[in-house]
Amino acid sequence: MSAANVRPPFVGDERTQLMGWYDLQRSLVAWKCESLSEADAHRSILTASPLMTVAGIVSHLRWTEQTWFEVLFLGGADDGPQFRDDPEDADMRVDGVPLDQLVDAYRAQCARSNEIIAAHGLDDVGRHPDYGSAQASLRWMIIHMIEETARHVGHLDIIREQLDGAVGYY
Repeated sequence: MSAANVRPPFVGDERTQLMGWYDLQRSLVAWKCESLSEADAHRSILTASPLMTVAGIVSHLRWTEQTWFEVLFLGGADDGPQFRDDPEDADMRVDGVPLDQLVDAYRAQCARSNEIIAAHGLDDVGRHPDYGSAQASLRWMIIHMIEETARHVGHLDIIREQLDGAVGYY
């Protein structure tokens, strides 16, 4: 893996700092997918968590972006696979979906999220009337998504190292 990711500037306003760290974590997701075979992208190595594959994590993160910014913040329809009870963890069930397609969908969703974030103030709150978490500020949602994405980048680190020995942070 080539190091193409950089940390945000040491000095900047709050939005620059938040989005710098957020975009770094997002870029690491795509980076961890580079040069990975389809078989390895869908290979389960955690017996207790068979859906925790590289492909499954990328799909989950795509739908999590959509949940927080399009559904909870903007008040959009809650009709994605992450809202289904059956099957459980439907957003991670991606057998037969090529990794490149999942990464492209993730990048597109991140771009959509960035448009939403850029158009609103950090103190603005979500609008969906059916979810208590929609009452959070945009700032809170961004910080939560930095944490969520970084946690899954850690999973991708471990899975990727176990699959083919590829290691590295940025």
